[in-house]
Amino acid sequence: MIQRDGKLIPLEVKSADNTKAKSLKVYMETYHPSYAVKISAKNFGFADGKKTVPLYAVFCI
Repeated sequence: MIQRDGKLIPLEVKSADNTKAKSLKVYMETYHPSYAVKISAKNFGFADGKKTVPLYAVFCI
């Protein structure tokens, strides 16, 4: 978790090629955060309320 503007933003780190995030999905369905961040080997992206950040760019968060 990180905090931005008084809101909690969930983070999930995936190091494998399989980047399905079941626990993150359950969290989002339960608590309805503004967005979530998934850190993985994949490129930058945004889909289904999840921002994808590549591992090499974690310092940007």
